[in-house]
Amino acid sequence: MCNGYSSPPLVVNTRAVGAGLTGVQRYVNEICKRLPREVNTITPGRRLGGMAGHLWEQFMLPGLVGSRLLWSPCNSGPLSVTNQVLTVHDVATLDHPEWFNPRFAAWYRWLTPRLLRKVMRVIVGSEFIKSRLIEIFRLDQDRITVVRHGVGAEFHPRPQDEIESVHRTLRIPSARYVLSLCSLEPRKNLARLLAVWAAVIADLPSDVWLVLAGAKGSGSIFRDAGLGTIPPRVHLTGFVPDADLPALYAGALLLAYPSLYEGFGLPPLEAMACGTAVIVGDCPALRELVADAAVLVDPQDSRAIGVALRELIESAESRARFSQLGLMRAGVFTWERCADKTFATLEAAAKERLRPVGSLSAAGADSGGFCC
Repeated sequence: MCNGYSSPPLVVNTRAVGAGLTGVQRYVNEICKRLPREVNTITPGRRLGGMAGHLWEQFMLPGLVGSRLLWSPCNSGPLSVTNQVLTVHDVATLDHPEWFNPRFAAWYRWLTPRLLRKVMRVIVGSEFIKSRLIEIFRLDQDRITVVRHGVGAEFHPRPQDEIESVHRTLRIPSARYVLSLCSLEPRKNLARLLAVWAAVIADLPSDVWLVLAGAKGSGSIFRDAGLGTIPPRVHLTGFVPDADLPALYAGALLLAYPSLYEGFGLPPLEAMACGTAVIVGDCPALRELVADAAVLVDPQDSRAIGVALRELIESAESRARFSQLGLMRAGVFTWERCADKTFATLEAAAKERLRPVGSLSAAGADSGGFCC
């Protein structure tokens, strides 16, 4: 919890929190746990998915906010509320609309530039997303604050009996497994990971499996991940409850996360905090996150992914080295630090009251079709 919060009343837009626990929802939940007591959250009376949720946000939420400062932490917010701080987790719907349901991508293609014109400040989780907002929308960089996410205290190396219990719960067929944990959606590059697995499996010890953990991405948001035929020695767990995640990470030989695009990347951070060696796609946000504490591979290069998998699976020494590097790197990221910097940003916005983030230039607003 932040100390000394004395700015004008603040409310948090938590419309999207009930949509299922993903990285964005985890971020909101962790920050809300650390809210000062005088901060309120506003959520629809019942769960509203898709366009119904957006309509509530645009037309009902403003009246509930009144003159208070609004923090919208999930990429969207009401256009009529200028006294607002917005968290933008990524701009994947603009950079890669082909990964999303066309209606979902079109909505954010329309909403994002208009909302960024209105709000007072923007919070992002990485320098990469800050640079994209400046490049696409010509935002004033001084109005964008990078606040890196944290990792919960529950993510730490776990004892063997706890690991074995989770293996039984999730019916994992071998104690030696490569873990891939993410929503089953196109940007996570799972189709390529499975193809690589099929190509290298003959060279791996016979007791090593690939475990895909995560629920299928919502059809109203993502296109199908296109996994195709599942190769041998692959186990799909489906959705994994929060309580089982630390032991699932801790029991893995390594985490394979060859994502094509991220705004931050919580699973690699959580795995590092659990002492697990990590392979990540060499995209800008993940490079920022892991520094030299993980193996970086070109996510488009199947051969490079295969080489990294084989080397870490076969070398206990390499896994131990990256385990130690990862534990040290993960110690830099805490939700307490994230909350403190978030509320410092909100306090600064409250003092400015109605000063816009920055205007979109004609080029930023109209080139590439970002504005209608």
